[in-house]
Amino acid sequence: MKAFSALLDALAFQSSRNGKLRLLCDYFATTPDPDRGYALAVLAGALDLPNTKPKLIRELAGARVDPELFRLSYDYVGDLAETAALIWPGPGHDHDPNKATAESPRLSEVVEGLNAMSRSETPARIAGWLDTMGPTERWGLLKLITGGLRVGVSARLAKTALAQLGGIKVSTVEEVWYAVEPPYRELFAWLEGRADMPDITAAPIFRPLMLANPIDEDDLRALDQHAHLAEWKWDGIRVQAVSIRDNEGVLQKRLYSRTGDDIGSAFPDILEAVTFEAVLDGELLVMKDGEAAPFNDLQQRLNRKRVGPKSLADHPAHIRLYDMLFLDGLDLRDRPLHERRAYLENWFASTRPKRFDLSPVLDFADWDTLTEIRAGARAEGIEGLMIKHAESTYQAGRPRGPWFKWKRDPLLVDTVLMYAQRGHGKRSSFYSDFTFGCWRPDENGSAELVPVGKAYSGFTDAELAELDRWVRKNTTNRFGPVREVEPGVVFEVAFDSVHPSRRHKSGVAMRFPRIHRIRWDKPIEEADKLESLEALIG
Repeated sequence: MKAFSALLDALAFQSSRNGKLRLLCDYFATTPDPDRGYALAVLAGALDLPNTKPKLIRELAGARVDPELFRLSYDYVGDLAETAALIWPGPGHDHDPNKATAESPRLSEVVEGLNAMSRSETPARIAGWLDTMGPTERWGLLKLITGGLRVGVSARLAKTALAQLGGIKVSTVEEVWYAVEPPYRELFAWLEGRADMPDITAAPIFRPLMLANPIDEDDLRALDQHAHLAEWKWDGIRVQAVSIRDNEGVLQKRLYSRTGDDIGSAFPDILEAVTFEAVLDGELLVMKDGEAAPFNDLQQRLNRKRVGPKSLADHPAHIRLYDMLFLDGLDLRDRPLHERRAYLENWFASTRPKRFDLSPVLDFADWDTLTEIRAGARAEGIEGLMIKHAESTYQAGRPRGPWFKWKRDPLLVDTVLMYAQRGHGKRSSFYSDFTFGCWRPDENGSAELVPVGKAYSGFTDAELAELDRWVRKNTTNRFGPVREVEPGVVFEVAFDSVHPSRRHKSGVAMRFPRIHRIRWDKPIEEADKLESLEALIG
């Protein structure tokens, strides 16, 4: 843990991107397996420690020091790991605060130990480790456990460091990233040119998707309408269907989400329909009677390791295809969009795979016509439009210029602030996560507020500071890190859609809520009623 904690500490105080890259490269080059692989997983957000939660750290610290002192310290510091690391009565009481009294564990020992031990064993083991460490190492361990590193390293930056280590392009690293898992022994062997590990390029791997930039009508009209294609932006989730034949000729099939997660186990009906060798880009939907069902239907299938016969029958999965990246081993990504589209259409006409269809290219004479087409998106349950340059090659990430998304206008509702919670990173000292509600009649016929959503974006830094002051002055109750506040602030909230929800007291759930305006001028009695939201359920 010492080297890993020192790396985190150095990264936290290094503001330069190139400086961070040097630190990462040095660490990966000098740290042995599997420690460097687990560190990479932590930095890239790819490590899951199911037996550890922030609540456990608060309980352990509360048992070692006065709970009220810990609460006040946490409120002042704003970071759980930093607070617990500094306040923990470790070996620094009698001598050098950074000198441990016993040999502290290696990073791999911590990770593998936490994954192997039972939930009941975890608290004592973590406390024992903390007792052997000084503050910096305790901070590193607690950052590992809580998952909130906040050291200015993204997954992309970590992959860039790997590319520098191997002397290759970062796009080449991303090509194989989803074929490996922590602690990444095969990945480091490949980067270092060693032949003692399996070839990671032979697996059915995810290719990073090409993404679009948002556009408004004014910027749209500055584009050459004759050079662009348009299609609907469907209300599902972006996926990549990958199927290749292995050395024995067996078709290996995968279904990846936009972030490269393998979600095939939740959609066996899709994998069963894959009888071809190709890599396809499309939108995962639920189809009923030949029509795309609302996103809420798809949510019944998402985030499941297994899916039962009833769910398969009630929410049949379907992919509406946008693009073709590979066909029978032929890489099409460097070909222009109109050519890839021709490959896709010809292939589809000859194959007609079950549970797949094509997203149609829209016919429009000019931008005025396309504006009229977009106006009907909400009535059809569609998110908006995609505008793509016909000559665009398929580029990973979000290049500026080739593709745009022109989403339908959001819905708006006036709500009342009910609860606030502290943010993370640079917002750790502010109450920046807000829960808001609408009015409904209670059992006595009086009006009561019920939560309908939560948002942490849509306001300026100055507005955040003002909201934070208001929350602190108007707190009526505390529930751990959450403050209940006196009703007094109206938020105009923008959102994409609303759906029924059994998990929420209000019975509804908003999709992508964000604060549109803070209505300091509006009385809370004039905020919307729950029935106004219910009427928008589509």
